[in-house]
Amino acid sequence: MLATSHFAQDLRSARPRLAGWLMALCALALAWGAVPAAAQGKLEAQYEASLAGIPVGKGAWNIDIQDDVFSAAAAGGTTGLLKSFTGGSGTGASQGRVVNGALVATGYQASTTTQKKTEEIRITLDKGNVKDFAILPEPPVDPDRIVVTEAHRRGVWDPMTASLLRVPGTGDPVSPDACHNGAPVFDGRMRYDLKLDFKRMETVKAEKGYKGPVVVCSLYFVPVAGYIPDRPVIKYLAAQRNIEIAFAPVAGTRILVPFWLKVPTPLGPALLEATSFITSAQPPRVAKTQ
Repeated sequence: MLATSHFAQDLRSARPRLAGWLMALCALALAWGAVPAAAQGKLEAQYEASLAGIPVGKGAWNIDIQDDVFSAAAAGGTTGLLKSFTGGSGTGASQGRVVNGALVATGYQASTTTQKKTEEIRITLDKGNVKDFAILPEPPVDPDRIVVTEAHRRGVWDPMTASLLRVPGTGDPVSPDACHNGAPVFDGRMRYDLKLDFKRMETVKAEKGYKGPVVVCSLYFVPVAGYIPDRPVIKYLAAQRNIEIAFAPVAGTRILVPFWLKVPTPLGPALLEATSFITSAQPPRVAKTQ
């Protein structure tokens, strides 16, 4: 009972930053390996979050993949009764280049706003290495927090780009192979690993847009640095073996993105699910001629 109480207290303190939590939980690896040809596509999606069946948040996610550049942006906030008690909202975005079919992020920005303050996180990357990052306002130093070293910020993904799962090869990307993945992630404060294992195939139908197969993976969270070891939420997530995430395709590409995410908690199941998932392939750009 005490552990559940501590978990609930931690969760209440995190709720105002719902969008940031959702993006962090969804952050997953880009598969390593080359894609035979560049592809282009767009996604416009709407998500709803619930805890024990009670709506707690809504969000939107827009992704644009061109032949040489990409961008992704998300925004969300608390809703319903939760908004009355502790209103909060957040945004996140990443952008970068498409190099030999791979998405290579150059920048990531996130902002969370509560009734008490607004916090901004900015990360600049170069080929997977963090060149610069900042949290504004700068948070106080906590002696119990495991220090993030320079080595921890090398060979990493930002949370947004890491959520775009790239499946190599020429076959159907919505397959068990998509779950053969794992990635190191740095979100500006915390460094963690996320690992996937294949669970099953399913068919989904959004209220608007996508209807078709998804690949369901087990998701494992491994904290590395930037966290407080005694924090109940961290302990709970690290011990979980029943987190599941389902991936759906972005038309015209070999990129998969989360369609739903299920996390069991002592307060009941937490669910993030797409209600609208509209995706379309984009025609390649034609080079201008004189």
